[in-house]
Amino acid sequence: MTSDNLETLAQTLEATGDYRVIRRLKPRPRTIPPPGMQLRLGLVVDVETTGLDPQRDEIIELAMTPFNYGLDGTVFSVGDSFQGLRQPSEPIAPEITAITGITNEMVAGQVIDPAEVAKFAAPASLIIAHNAAFDRRFLERFSDVFSTKPWACSFSQVDWAAEGFEGAKLAYLAQAAGFFYDRHRATHDCLATIELLAMRLPRSGVTGLSRLLDGARTVAWRIWAENSPFDLKDVLKARGYRWNGDPGPEPRSWYIDVPEAQREAELRFLRTEIYRYEADPPIRRIDAYDRFSDRI
Repeated sequence: MTSDNLETLAQTLEATGDYRVIRRLKPRPRTIPPPGMQLRLGLVVDVETTGLDPQRDEIIELAMTPFNYGLDGTVFSVGDSFQGLRQPSEPIAPEITAITGITNEMVAGQVIDPAEVAKFAAPASLIIAHNAAFDRRFLERFSDVFSTKPWACSFSQVDWAAEGFEGAKLAYLAQAAGFFYDRHRATHDCLATIELLAMRLPRSGVTGLSRLLDGARTVAWRIWAENSPFDLKDVLKARGYRWNGDPGPEPRSWYIDVPEAQREAELRFLRTEIYRYEADPPIRRIDAYDRFSDRI
């Protein structure tokens, strides 16, 4: 049976209202942009690693997929991917193989050249990952090029719930959008992410990439309630503050991230409700160049 016949059969089943057909992800067709439209180069990245700690664990697979997009969030073309496996300094644990499908035999003798990675990523205007808080920390340790680029997160910077999705994991979003792919291999994850960003969202009608770009362009401020009274910690927690107890350059204190428009109001709250004097708590501007990195 030909692919056209199969698609007709799938449409017939769906037309009954009793079936829903999930299609395999196929290469996205190239679209010619309107004359004079400014294009940007996006780069979706995904890593598989030996664990969750970027200071201790290592990358065992890296994929990067470039795509051209317009400033309105339209995806026009998807380029050829970079993909590489890497042998870590210690054997891959069985539980990691169970998650990623990557075995010690597959990575034996394999190397990913940081210079080659930097050359591939250098033209990108924006780096995107479907968990940028994870991928960025690993990749900045692997190559300095990733610390020079703005980043965006398709997991946290698109309000999938507002569009009717009940979760934001990549495999769930893909299934809800009507396609499936071979999971937990980095290149496939990159292509699935681009497909989701290229599609129009069911409620707003705009592309996922449009929403992502809005989030990436947003400036926020991190405000630390340093040396705040201990007996007011529940007040801070109820307002959305989180505790930073990790040693490092940032204060060990409660903190909150707020949009630029709310910065002065939040500082007023701290001075009137927490400190009760004209305190000057530490603040830091957050944009796409630092967001999701260890610098924040």
